[in-house]
Amino acid sequence: MSDVRVPAVPAGERRRFRGARLLRYARAAVRGRRRPDGDPDAAHRPGRDRGGPLATGSQRHEHAPVAARHPRRDDRGSVAVEVAVLAPAFLALLVLAGVAGRTAIAQEAIQSAAHDAARAASISRDATTARQQALAAANNQLDWQRANCAGQPALTFSGSVDGVAVSFDEAFASDPGDPAAVTVQVACTVSFTDIELSLLPAMPTSRTISAAFTSPLDRYRSRS
Repeated sequence: MSDVRVPAVPAGERRRFRGARLLRYARAAVRGRRRPDGDPDAAHRPGRDRGGPLATGSQRHEHAPVAARHPRRDDRGSVAVEVAVLAPAFLALLVLAGVAGRTAIAQEAIQSAAHDAARAASISRDATTARQQALAAANNQLDWQRANCAGQPALTFSGSVDGVAVSFDEAFASDPGDPAAVTVQVACTVSFTDIELSLLPAMPTSRTISAAFTSPLDRYRSRS
């Protein structure tokens, strides 16, 4: 039996083959670290600990995602419930704001009407003309400011002579040179029926607002 001789491999070829084999081993190691069992998703599974052995059942439960143990609640319909609860309160606030605003406007208008009425009465020559001029001045002021009065305003007349309270007619009948003054009180009933809300049963449907103003009479005015 003759010996079979294997031709000798040059040293350079051996180094090249060894380098290629190491490169294959490195590539295989990298692929094995990424996919140790051939499954591309195995490295991302919660039961495996970075290439180590598979975790037990209790360990899988501990590392399970929170969303799996606590499923996401269904929020459908929550917006409708919130609107149904908050809408009545919001409407009530709007109505109360309307009542407060209308009352404030009416108070300012009635104060101006009382001032104009007393001024118009004080420059009149007699009590009858003074009443007519005062009523006209009050109506003009209330209409201009849109006070929303229910009906005509109620006017109350009074007077004083030398600091003593007297009637309206007596103030106009005072002697020349005596300090006299007239006072006109204007009352108006403001209606809220157009903004009434059934959710507020205790809400008033109207409110009476009044204001008074005093204006001095000219001591040496001409008398009729």
